[in-house]
Amino acid sequence: MPHKFNVSRRDKIPKQKHSVINGPEYNESLRRRADLTVWISEDAPSLWSAQRQKTRGGQPRYSDLAIELCLTLGMVFQQPLRQTQGLMRSIAALLRVEIAVPDFSTLSTLSRRGNGLVLSERHRSNSRAPIHLVVDSTGLKIFGDGDWLEEKHKTKRKRRSWRKLHLGLDLASGEIVCADLTTDDVGDPTALPDLLDQVDGPVDLFFADGAYDGEPTSDLLAARFGSMIEVTIPPPKNAILSLNAAKDPTARDGHIAEIATHGRMAWQKATGYNQRSRGETLIGRWKTVIGPKLKARNFENHKTEARIGVQVLNRMTGLGRPRFERTA
Repeated sequence: MPHKFNVSRRDKIPKQKHSVINGPEYNESLRRRADLTVWISEDAPSLWSAQRQKTRGGQPRYSDLAIELCLTLGMVFQQPLRQTQGLMRSIAALLRVEIAVPDFSTLSTLSRRGNGLVLSERHRSNSRAPIHLVVDSTGLKIFGDGDWLEEKHKTKRKRRSWRKLHLGLDLASGEIVCADLTTDDVGDPTALPDLLDQVDGPVDLFFADGAYDGEPTSDLLAARFGSMIEVTIPPPKNAILSLNAAKDPTARDGHIAEIATHGRMAWQKATGYNQRSRGETLIGRWKTVIGPKLKARNFENHKTEARIGVQVLNRMTGLGRPRFERTA
């Protein structure tokens, strides 16, 4: 938002400069992101096979942990299912572990078991600390007809399909504390209740963009986390005060009055709204590390892919984060 308000004089504003003050530790954390010992635990071989079921029918050969591990390695190292199978097979051979590697094909294990896969639970590093929550969303491409098919076969392109990824970031820990994947026609406020259901701790601060503005969002946050939660959502330019603003002003009324008196830039600085940019940084990080599109072919596998992506980014965050110091 600051860029939009300063676009006419952007060339006259000096760019801030920062330096990383924990360079050696951060560099080591970046190296460890590709360390197999980070992603494969020592007890993985013993938990590889699925427990025998007492119900009638075919018995599963691989545990959920085995499927999750294979899909995680494929996402970390940007490998399709065939190459993921080959990677896992070579690792088993190097470790001299006698385990069967799940197959790649749709009719077999990796793709089929990814549908509705139950992932292992991972809790926040500090579950007692209050959460400073930033929510944002972005679109992810999915498999579909492209330009080549249209040009080659002279077909009419279908409506481009997307999935909408909703993420909630804890500013204090840098972890993704809630995430959901929906179809592209689901609005941000509509997806918010399911996101908040995943938050397992108190929330003191809530930051979001103008798409979440309105009483439904404020009432939902107050009902979930108490009336003392500080909600910072920018009202639109044409926003007006509530009917009872003179006697009992709401937090939104305070934001509108502050912007009218001191301007939107001063309001952003006073409320700390600029921290919301870290949500946009998280979106950029997702599309760089995980990728801008989903590889699976159906919606349930898309949701599993998104949940694994959340675990991957949180694991990388836990290895180490950079600490910055402003130099200019």
